Amino acid sequence: MDIILTVVTIVAVLLALILILAAFISRDYVIRRAIHINAPREEVFDFIRHLRNQELYSKWVMADPDMERTFFGTDGTPGFVYAWVGDDKAGKGEQEIMAIRENESIEIEVRFERPFKGIAAVNMTTTDTPQGRTRVSWSMAGRNPYPLNALHLLFRGALGRDMETSLENLRGILEKIPAGR
Repeated sequence: MDIILTVVTIVAVLLALILILAAFISRDYVIRRAIHINAPREEVFDFIRHLRNQELYSKWVMADPDMERTFFGTDGTPGFVYAWVGDDKAGKGEQEIMAIRENESIEIEVRFERPFKGIAAVNMTTTDTPQGRTRVSWSMAGRNPYPLNALHLLFRGALGRDMETSLENLRGILEKIPAGR
């Protein structure tokens, strides 16, 4: 009986600490990563504006090769929707192109249904560098309610690493494409 009481006490204390910690953590999050790609900005942008190309570089999309994908609209244009239903890791959701500034930025709204509900604003921008390369900046921003905001401490680093892996994959693809395709 003493062991059960000890375990329950430890769990209660840990839960209380998480709830107290969550009270002091912002409910908003922003994760940003960037990479330089040795390819013309127009070609880089033309590739990333098409959400179906994420199947070639996004760690998240590649996590479940058997996921069911559905597409609505014209890829690479505002209003295009890429929906997915996957395993427990990939979950269920959709992403929609909200706005495009030609050769500059694409704004995407990601709506998660499973394993958790949420909305994230994703932005990918391309800029020229003085060295003649293209800088791709990728950001994801959202808001989690209390006490789920305590998870920011865990997922911010993991999401950032996944974004870095995806950007490295993107660079590997685009630096192999001949200029002018």
